[in-house]
Amino acid sequence: MPDGGAFDGPLGVVSAFAALDELRGRDARFTRPLGIVNFGDEEGARFGLACVGSRLTAGQLTREQAHRLTDGEGVTMPRAMETAGYDPDAIGPDPERLARIGAFVELHVEQGRALDLSGDRVGIASAIWPHGRWRFDFRGEANHAGTTRLADRRDPMLSYAETVLAARREAELAGAVATFGKIAVEPNGVNAIPSLVRGWLDSRAADQDSLDAVVAGVEKAAGEYAAAHGVELAVVRESFTPVVEFDHALRDELARILGKDTGLTVPVLGTGAGHDAGILSGSIPTAMLFVRNPTGVSHSPAESATEDDCVAGVLALADVLEGLACT
Repeated sequence: MPDGGAFDGPLGVVSAFAALDELRGRDARFTRPLGIVNFGDEEGARFGLACVGSRLTAGQLTREQAHRLTDGEGVTMPRAMETAGYDPDAIGPDPERLARIGAFVELHVEQGRALDLSGDRVGIASAIWPHGRWRFDFRGEANHAGTTRLADRRDPMLSYAETVLAARREAELAGAVATFGKIAVEPNGVNAIPSLVRGWLDSRAADQDSLDAVVAGVEKAAGEYAAAHGVELAVVRESFTPVVEFDHALRDELARILGKDTGLTVPVLGTGAGHDAGILSGSIPTAMLFVRNPTGVSHSPAESATEDDCVAGVLALADVLEGLACT
């Protein structure tokens, strides 16, 4: 994603290969096949839909739907794939491969400070909060910034700005989170009143009712602000993922494996961030390991993890894989 960190995603991929090296060093004998997978476009930063690769594999996104995706410059996904040397017609659901998978375990740097606060290097995921993305289109009237009286303006930026503040209020009331982090403005001139302000809302909550309350409250406020400024409003839900409860039996098995020799209890924590493991959970048993993030910063170049914690994550993943695939 734009200005993302060095650990969100890459840590899981590198750790998977490092864990495999660790198991070879232990002379582990596999009784079940073990595979490493890296899904493409997990963030969805370019085409607006997160976890495209895993959604395609799980059948939650059809080839036809994927082919209709476009980026901010109007480039379609097929065209982008062809430019990168890939065949856009080769993508699609793969139920036969999924049926051969007994368990999927994803390692990820924690996107938050729960482990830092608890003093633990590694944690196990319990669930992913329900979350989604909504596009708010505020349409007004373009005009000259220097000659148009305030009373004569139909300025969609005012409605958008008030809606951003409303999102913060609604999230605080519900104990949830809501963020307008992306905006597009037309004609996007310093001396022009906008004709269109398009903003994307990302909202997440611990339960569905809280999330529904936040989004409904933001939409209601946006409609009232738009009407007050003579602006038209359209709201489109671009993506949505319901709450994901990771497979309890697999989660408990991870906890048993990691505490077997140490006697320690590995913390189990929820997360507001979406992951490929969450998408696949509807088809196969999935679980997640988190590696401590000392600052909690994510989706930023300031994202970090210490080498010792990363090594602890690799060893935990190796222990889990050994427990699942070597017995």
